[in-house]
Amino acid sequence: MIVFDKVSKSYGDSVVIKELSFMIGKGELFVLIGASGCGKTTTMKMINRLIEPSSGKISIDSQDISFTDPVMLRRDIGYVIQQIGLFPHMTIEQNVALVPKLKNMNPAAYMKRVDELLNMVGLDPTLFKRRYPSELSGGQQQRVGVIRALAADPPIILMDEPFSALDPISREQLQDELTGLQKQIHKTIVFVTHDMDEALKIADRICMLKDGKIIQIGTPHELVNQPQNESVIDFIGRKRLQRNHSAYSGHTGG
Repeated sequence: MIVFDKVSKSYGDSVVIKELSFMIGKGELFVLIGASGCGKTTTMKMINRLIEPSSGKISIDSQDISFTDPVMLRRDIGYVIQQIGLFPHMTIEQNVALVPKLKNMNPAAYMKRVDELLNMVGLDPTLFKRRYPSELSGGQQQRVGVIRALAADPPIILMDEPFSALDPISREQLQDELTGLQKQIHKTIVFVTHDMDEALKIADRICMLKDGKIIQIGTPHELVNQPQNESVIDFIGRKRLQRNHSAYSGHTGG
C-alpha cells in the first residue's frame, strides 16, 4: 500500500531522516513513535507531500507520489492533527462535508454520510450537526476531526498526535473508539505518537524511530517480548516491559 524506499530528508547540512525503507500494508494501523525530534512527524508528512523528501521514493499502490499533484493527493488522504483544525465559523455538518464538497461528490450522498459518521462516534446528528465547534467539548471536537478525515472515504488516514491534548479519560475513550472504528472501516492509518502505552494499545505494528533512523518495527507483542536493542528497551521502559510482558504473551498484534 505505502512503500518507503531509501527515503531521506535534509535541511541544509542537517539530516533529519536517514534512508528509511519500510512498507505499510493495506488496512493496517501503523504507529510511528519516538522521542521529540526523532523524525516521526516529518516521515508522516512526506506521505501527503506536506514535506518533500530530499532523496528516495515513496509509493502508494505502486505509484510514485512525486508524480501526483499534491492537492489531488491530499484530497485522497484523510488528515487528523492534535489542534483539531475545525473551522470555527462553519457548523459541524459543514466541517465534515468540506472535502466531499471540494471533490464535487453528490451532496445528497455526502450529507447522508455526515449523519452516519456522527452516529458512528456517538454524536446524535439531530443534536450536533447544526452546532459550531465552540459549542463542543475537546473530546467531541476531536471526534468530529476524525470523522471529517473519513468523510470522503479516503483509503489512507494520517493522524498526528490526535489525542495528546485531551484529558486522560477522553484520550482513552477515543483510543477505544478508533480501534473499534478501524474494525468497521479497515482504512490504512498512519498514527504518530510519543506515548508508548497508546502505541501498544492501538497498533497493528509499531515503527520506532531514533535520530531519523528505524530502530525496530514490529507488532506490540514483538516489541514487548523481543526488543532488539537498548534504545528500544529504554524507550518502552523496563517497568512497562515487565508489566506488559504477561499481557502480550498471547497477543500477536492489533
